[in-house]
Amino acid sequence: MTDQLNTECDGDGALEEGVPNEVVLTPTVQLLKGFADDTRLRILCLLRDREVCVHEIVDALDMSQSAVSHQLRVLRDARLVSHRRDGRHVYYRLADDHVREMLENALSHGAENE
Repeated sequence: MTDQLNTECDGDGALEEGVPNEVVLTPTVQLLKGFADDTRLRILCLLRDREVCVHEIVDALDMSQSAVSHQLRVLRDARLVSHRRDGRHVYYRLADDHVREMLENALSHGAENE
């Protein structure tokens, strides 16, 4: 006797209402991609409690300035960080408290044992 897969569901179409439209999905995906790299995550951790100069990030991560600048551009494009210029120095910080909360939640969840 062969079990048959039920190909019909009792859905009433309401399920799709829970999926945001592209205007929301596209920037949300970009935001989450900002978290999806270990170097960017390290940079976000460096910025979680204070504003940091690019040179300090370069030194802390032992990376080239161009590599750090590339990752910072991705984080800016994802709206996860903001920056300000002071003469020849550029300082970065987390964009807002929402980013800080997302970072803390992601780190906390990552540290949980299954």
